[in-house]
Amino acid sequence: MSATDQPQDPQDAGDDDVPSLLFQTTYCSRAAADVDDAAIERILAAAHERNPRLRITGLLVFGGGLFFQWLEGPRDAVETLMGMIRGDGRHDSVVTLSETEEVRERLFPTWDMELVGAEDIRGVLEDARAGAQDARSAATLTRMLEHLDDGVLSPLDRG
Repeated sequence: MSATDQPQDPQDAGDDDVPSLLFQTTYCSRAAADVDDAAIERILAAAHERNPRLRITGLLVFGGGLFFQWLEGPRDAVETLMGMIRGDGRHDSVVTLSETEEVRERLFPTWDMELVGAEDIRGVLEDARAGAQDARSAATLTRMLEHLDDGVLSPLDRG
C-alpha cells in the first residue's frame, strides 16, 4: 500500500479544504537488547489504539537494531508522544533528525502507525514523494531520502 494512495484526512482540512498546521518530527534510536518481534507488535498495538484519538499519523521502521520514526499531528500530541518514547526502555539514544511545524498535507494521512520493513523504506519514501501534492511535503521526503543516502540511516536501508 502506498501512503499517497490515501485521501486527505478530513479532520485536518479546514472549511476550504486547506491542510492544517501540522507538527512533524523524525527521530532515530537504538533498540534495547531485548526488543524482539513481540515488542514491536506491542508498540504497534499501542499506536493503533492511541494515535487516531490524538490525530497522530506516521510510520515506524525497524531494522538493524535501529528505530526510525516519522510522526505528524498536533504539536502537543506529538511532543507528548516523543516524551513517552524518550522514557521508554525499549529505546536508547533517541536522536531527533528533524522537526517542523507548517501548514501542509499529511504525508501518511491514514496511517495511524504503519510498520515498514527496513528493506522497503526507500520505496515507501519515494512513492510518498512521487504522490505528494505539496512542495513542502515533497521537500521533506527528499530530505528523508538524503538521510538514507548520506549514511545517517544506512543501517535501516540495509535491513
